[in-house]
Amino acid sequence: MSYETLLYQIDGPILTVTLNRPDKLNAYTAVMGVELADAFHRADADDAVRVVIVTGAGRGFCAGADISGGAAAFDADAKGSVAFAAPGKARQEGGGFVEAIFACRKPSIAAINGAAVGVGATLTLPMDIRIASSTAKLGFIFARRGLVPEAGSAWFLPKLVGLPQALRWCLSGALITADDAKAGGLVGEVLEPDRLLARAREIALEIAENTAPVSIALARQMLWRFSGAPDPWGLLKVDGPLSMELGAGPDVREGVGAFLEKRPPRFPGRVSSDMPAAYPWWDEA
Repeated sequence: MSYETLLYQIDGPILTVTLNRPDKLNAYTAVMGVELADAFHRADADDAVRVVIVTGAGRGFCAGADISGGAAAFDADAKGSVAFAAPGKARQEGGGFVEAIFACRKPSIAAINGAAVGVGATLTLPMDIRIASSTAKLGFIFARRGLVPEAGSAWFLPKLVGLPQALRWCLSGALITADDAKAGGLVGEVLEPDRLLARAREIALEIAENTAPVSIALARQMLWRFSGAPDPWGLLKVDGPLSMELGAGPDVREGVGAFLEKRPPRFPGRVSSDMPAAYPWWDEA
């Protein structure tokens, strides 16, 4: 399947999704949102994909919503709107790109190669790892446009950087440098532009070549869903049964065997067919 606003490229175990409107600094459109969700659903279902990298074509990552049509761009009832949903209406079928990224059983890396403003910044928040070019600037500029933080960012951002830092960035709406984003805990590494994608791929390969797909799918959901819990008791009800089921399975036998034999692991488990019976535990809750 080809996309209008994205490039979808698989190289070995790594999928690279490139926001591809370089003449508009990859400004977000409603079509891009639908296509981004579809890309992550495809990655989730494809056992050959172990890690997803998201970056931007040209000199920008995503310069926010495409407002070339003026203020009507944010009116859900206007032609060409980029709004996530009209008032009182359901979000796009399938839950939108936020849910697609968050629920994906493959880890994702945002390689922020340039401006990431508004939705360009918030679409990276459900991803697991963020690295940035030294030339990148980010901004949660919603209050400067008369809007509120969207795409679930009022939940994701304080979870990632803490409430005081999230408040500072959202209440000022100012642009921040990649170094400021790193100091605040939003990005893990700042690299020279020509090293960014290579480093993203190094991180992705470290995951793909050394870890079990099923373990990764479970671990990222456990960390995301329980990190804000007031106590560990709910988590203990989940991680105990998961550990017991996995402990008797072929992935653990392979992981231990590979370690003892000093060779790379070849985990047989696949997320398409071998997720534990308790997954997804939150549906039962």
